[in-house]
Parts: sequence; C-alpha cells; structure tokens
Amino acid sequence: MTSSRLIKNETAQYLVSRLITTLLIIFGAMLLLFALTAFVPGDPARVLLGPQASPELSERFIREMGLDQPIHIRLYRFFSAMLVGNLGVDVVSGRPVAGLIREVLPYTLILTFAALSVSVAFGVPLGIYAATHRGSWMDNALAFVSVAFIAMPSFVVAIFLLLVFAIWLDWLPVLGASRTGDFWDEFKRMILPTVAIAVGWTGYFARLMRSSMLEVMAEPHVRTMRAYGLSEALVTYKYALKNACIPAVALLGFGIGRVLGNAVFIEVVFARPGIGRLIYEAISSRNYPIVQGAVLVLVLLVVVVNLLVDLSYSAIDPRIRREPAAVSGVKT
Repeated sequence: MTSSRLIKNETAQYLVSRLITTLLIIFGAMLLLFALTAFVPGDPARVLLGPQASPELSERFIREMGLDQPIHIRLYRFFSAMLVGNLGVDVVSGRPVAGLIREVLPYTLILTFAALSVSVAFGVPLGIYAATHRGSWMDNALAFVSVAFIAMPSFVVAIFLLLVFAIWLDWLPVLGASRTGDFWDEFKRMILPTVAIAVGWTGYFARLMRSSMLEVMAEPHVRTMRAYGLSEALVTYKYALKNACIPAVALLGFGIGRVLGNAVFIEVVFARPGIGRLIYEAISSRNYPIVQGAVLVLVLLVVVVNLLVDLSYSAIDPRIRREPAAVSGVKT
C-alpha cells in the first residue's frame, strides 16, 4: 500500500513539474516573441502601406495596431488577449488571425506527420539492422549514408529534388498543393516536400537506434537472457527493443519542433500553403498579429507534443519518473 502511494505521489509530482515547465516555456517564448516584434527595426506602416501613404493614414494604421501605446501597455494587452484565446486581426485583410491559421494549419500538420512517419519507418529498422550486424560492411555503409543524410540541410535537399524530379524528369508536380480535393494529385505533391524533410531525420533515427540498441544489448539482463538459451531474435525484438526505443521516442518529440521549423523553408521552396509560409509572409510585411498568433500556435503544438512524449516514455520506463532531474525536489 505504501509502495503504491509512493508511486502515485511520484507520478503526480512528475506531472505537476512538467506542466509548470510547459507553462513557463510558453510564457518565455511569447515574451521573447513580443520583444522581437516590438523592437525590430523598420516602420510597419511604411512596409505595409508603401512609401506613398499619407502621414494621416500611417498614423491611423499605427494607432489601430496599438503601436502608439507605451511598451508596458502593449505587453499587458498582448498577454491579456493571449489568455482568452484572442489572436488578433490581420491588419491587411481585416480577418481574424485564428481563421487564417485554421485554414493553413492542416497542411503543415499533414506534412509534419508524413515526414516523421517516413523517417521512423525507414530510420528505426535501418538502425536495428545496423546494430544486429555490427562491424559488417552493411553497418559501415549505413553509417556513412546516415551521416551524409544528417549533414544535408532540408532546403538544399528540397531544391535538388525539385530540379531533378519536377523539372528535369518531370515526374511530379512542381509547386503548390492540390486545390481540387483530388487525393492522388495531393499525394503526388506531398512526395517531394515529405522526402526533403525526412532525409535528415531518417539519418538521425538510424544512428540513434543503432547506438541505443548496442547499449541495451550489452546490459547484464540481456546477457543473462542469452545465457538461459533464449534465441537471439527473441532477446533482441522482445526485450531489448522496448528499452532501446525510449531515446527514439524522445527524439520524436524533439523532432516535432524541428520539423515545424523546417516546414518554413520547405513551404516557401515548394510554394505550399502552411503556417510556415504564413509566418514568412507576415514577417516580410511586418504583419505582427499574424506573426504572434501563428508562433503562439506553433509553441503550443511543440510543448504539448513534448509533454505527451515525456509522459509516454515515462510510462515505458517508470524509472524516468524517479530521476532527480525529471522531478524537481524529489530525492531517491
């Protein structure tokens, strides 16, 4: 009974710690974003309205954006609106920012999910194969290919794929997303952006799974299972693989944020609609409400996914909940 209560207390403390950390991350990220948009050089009225705009029109524009207010008033209004879910209004079209984000967010989420799925589907098996064939020529070849994939920036891969498969060979559509609802057309348009992002992450997952599998397979309990006569396949895939997957799950959570960041470049290169392209265009035109609202949504997505990932691999290995670094102030 005491042991069960202790485990529940550890779990509750772990959850509270992670939630507090999540809230602090969101607050810090939005405070930094506000500082960047508040002190960035350049006149947003001149950028949006053009150099021929009259002083009266520019003054009205500045007043409507609230840029004529003191910095502390703007900060208070910024966080007050954020707490009630008000993302503001697009200063160009007059449409709610939330509606603009809702239109393009599915494109980015589908691209992110597709890229990570391809990375896991190829990287994890390659890493396991390399670990179970350590020292072979295939292991060395996979090591070389994985490092090469990791070293290639996604936007460079995107440009190369665009030139080869869309322009030279003319196998796939060049730019944009399907506007007709045709599944096959959208699938073909998704191939190149997905591969451009997935190449590097396939290398990451392959290298991480190889090193993690080798580490787990060298642990005493795995050697004991071999000593009892269990088959190598049973030891590898039933017992070792579960613990070896914990770092890969952690990388998956970290990868969400990085892939969303890569989506900015990929959506621009392939002229795809998405939240990354929306942010890029808003920054170019100093459209601060869109920048703030879109970045807030991205921050929420990243921290929520990382929280879920933390909870998932703490469920896989309960020892994580008892780590002093994981739960502030909890001693073992």
